Amino acid sequence: MKFVRKLPFGVDEEANVLIPMADGVHLAARIWRPHTDRPVPAVVEYIPYRKRFGTAQRDEVMHPYMAGHGFASIRVDLRGSGESDGVLEDEYLQQELDDGCEVLAWLGRQPWCNGRIGMIGISWGGFNGLQIAAMQPPELKAVVAVCASDDRYADDVHHMGGCLLGDNISWASVMFAYNTLPPDPELVGDQWREMWFERLNGSGLWLEKWLRHQRRDEFWRHASVREDYGAIQCPVYAVSGWADGYSNVVFRLMANLDVPRKGLIGPWSHKYPHQGVPGPAIGFLQEVRRWWDHWLGQQDTGITEEPMLKVWMQDSVPPVTHYQQRPGRWVAEPSWPSTQIRDRSYALCRTGLEEECARPEGQEYIATIRSPLTVGLFAGKWCSYAAGPDLAHDQREEDGGALVFESAPLDQQLEIMGESRLELEFSSDRPVAMVAVRLSDVAADDKATRVTYGLLNLTHYQGSEHPQPLEPGRKYRAAVTLNGIAHSFPAGHRLRLSLSTSYWPLAWPPPEPVCLSVHTHGCRLVLPERPPRDSDRHLIAFDPPEGTRPGKMTRIEPPHRNWLVHRDLAADRSTLEVINDDGVYRLEDIDLQVSKRTVETYSTTADDFTSPRAEVVSERALKRGDWAIRSVTRTVVTSTPGHFLVHANMDIYQNFAHGERRVLSKNWDETIPRDLL
Repeated sequence: MKFVRKLPFGVDEEANVLIPMADGVHLAARIWRPHTDRPVPAVVEYIPYRKRFGTAQRDEVMHPYMAGHGFASIRVDLRGSGESDGVLEDEYLQQELDDGCEVLAWLGRQPWCNGRIGMIGISWGGFNGLQIAAMQPPELKAVVAVCASDDRYADDVHHMGGCLLGDNISWASVMFAYNTLPPDPELVGDQWREMWFERLNGSGLWLEKWLRHQRRDEFWRHASVREDYGAIQCPVYAVSGWADGYSNVVFRLMANLDVPRKGLIGPWSHKYPHQGVPGPAIGFLQEVRRWWDHWLGQQDTGITEEPMLKVWMQDSVPPVTHYQQRPGRWVAEPSWPSTQIRDRSYALCRTGLEEECARPEGQEYIATIRSPLTVGLFAGKWCSYAAGPDLAHDQREEDGGALVFESAPLDQQLEIMGESRLELEFSSDRPVAMVAVRLSDVAADDKATRVTYGLLNLTHYQGSEHPQPLEPGRKYRAAVTLNGIAHSFPAGHRLRLSLSTSYWPLAWPPPEPVCLSVHTHGCRLVLPERPPRDSDRHLIAFDPPEGTRPGKMTRIEPPHRNWLVHRDLAADRSTLEVINDDGVYRLEDIDLQVSKRTVETYSTTADDFTSPRAEVVSERALKRGDWAIRSVTRTVVTSTPGHFLVHANMDIYQNFAHGERRVLSKNWDETIPRDLL
């Protein structure tokens, strides 16, 4: 990334501005403003990840850059996070959205703001940008939503196709750890400890709340903007990456919003595209600046005359768990859905995937699968946060426990863009079952790279509002939608469709082993074929990434990240260990030492469907001089055929004159009924 030194405007910064809410609470903001006497538009990022240290390095690349180009740029901590008052009790509560509207109104009243405001955010900040847009505050003129969702139930970290995601557990545990952190005494003074203990005692165990809602109900419909796309009345720029968990949302927003909109999907993981990996990263801040200049600055930048949707058509690559660069090219569509994309169908035959299948009259080929619990150990994460080593590995070992249909070598290149689907006719020998469906690109050397996948809790075959137990032996029909993708299969490669009845730990397994019968006569795989176009070669290239240089960070201990698969053959126990250790570093501008380490452990024993166990342990620490705090949080989830069992504990430590002392310990034990899951 190029760090820009000379900007059109000088930049003034305020480290901790308190924004009053109607109930007397104050939200803390870090504000960068262009050095000018005239009122300017404002851009807001509104998230809970601690402006003081949590996102400081990222913020300092983006927000001063925007201020230097004529926009007041504001980074606000949610109620109950950072230096803001109050307690954060869950995601996207109405209080959070109401507070956000009050922040916009307050900004609009400031003499340095002209009242035209945009919201930008990645993940949480992208979610609440869309959610607040649906509330139609008059100051909000445009949104940039990166790695965000319109559907909190079906397309977030919680569930996929009615299956419970492993990320639901890991993300709840991440927020459990985040919520143990205090405000900075340097900014809030002696009240820091009172604010800290209010949070520690009030935030609660979010995982317990989430697990009590296993179907699409009002809990998830709240703040899911797909419930009413028409409520969004301002322009939206939706952005994601193929290694991210939220790429499907871009397609849906382009198809369903009725406002000026743009979509962008690159090869990236869960990161802003100017810092995107796998590369190529792009000049996203320049692109966003054009968006703001048009909708906030009321300048004609030409951005609305460009194609609605631009995506990275990925070339075929060997399967590895991380890529620094993902080869491919940009392609574009003037609107979505595209009239230039056609269905290409494959039948499921004894011989594999065939575009046409000769079936003996009166005979039906029924294939069965009962997968081992170890299928999924090489699936990677539902959402890649760093593009490595959390991407899917070579699928050949996974396919040993799956039902596989493979095509003959392609006689010419095949490119797809959008969502594939499997039209599935099936029966089950158990009332609760799931299916994981994977599409892989098989090279001449037989290495199999997963291209996309989908999950379906088969009790949700008619929807997730009112799932129904399956009648063993009865034939059903369902559609399994695979994640949207843009991928180029070279001539000579083969398509592979793989079906399994478990996919642990990406998703929690059914209560007992399932034998799934696939009635192939009623099945077909439908791919969204997009033939290459000459017009794609003439697309305007993105500029290289640039931003402002962040404050100095001194590395004290190096980070360490890894995924380890352990197989204890004597005990027939399989374990996935995910290490995410950020090491120890000091932010020199505020003389604050920060450390963060999380280890996730997922295990099963043999074919025992009561054995899945998820454990997440996080340690966080802050230190400045003699002041130091440390927190250790631990979450464990197991299950019986009828219940989820959740155990969690929190231990909080503070340094005193005679050394570190534990100042708080809390424990939770919850038993939660399984709801056809």
